[in-house]
Amino acid sequence: MKIVVLSGSRVGSKTRTAMNYAVKVIHEKYPEAEATLLDLAEYDVQFSDGRNYMEYEGDTKYVAQTVMGADAVIIGTPIFQASIPATLKNVFDLLPEKALRDKVASIIVTAGSPKHYLIAEQQIKPILSYMKAQIVQSYVFIEEKDFYRKEIVNDDILFRINRLVEDTVMLTETYAKIREAKEAAYGF
Repeated sequence: MKIVVLSGSRVGSKTRTAMNYAVKVIHEKYPEAEATLLDLAEYDVQFSDGRNYMEYEGDTKYVAQTVMGADAVIIGTPIFQASIPATLKNVFDLLPEKALRDKVASIIVTAGSPKHYLIAEQQIKPILSYMKAQIVQSYVFIEEKDFYRKEIVNDDILFRINRLVEDTVMLTETYAKIREAKEAAYGF
């Protein structure tokens, strides 16, 4: 199973801190899973211009191909100005319309205000649904008060990230079995 953990911003540390913890949980609980952390701060991703994602080069092609090759994607995003960052939206724009078909997607949101807890529901989930992802319905919302010195200090948040990873893996395995059974029924 290939899991991409996508840290969707070029600035700040809170989302990356949460995504690092998610990767740690994957490595500890699911050592057979291949987890790849894509921190958009570490890549020079071009703006989408409508080309097929395979026609891009360098970091842009690598990020797009890595997401396309995943069985599951855990998307981490901060909330800026009551919206997702342009860097994350650009990744979605680089991919084809049905890029997330047969993939499970889950969400971790970091925000400076509790007022932004619905951004995942109103902005991220509709994009993932449009791209045909199987969405883990619950998501983790982390406020600024849950961090201290680049560490998550709220045990409930750590528990919820653990549960989100567990749900992501379980849903990915379940959908893989369903697809296998469906393909086996064709008999050719």
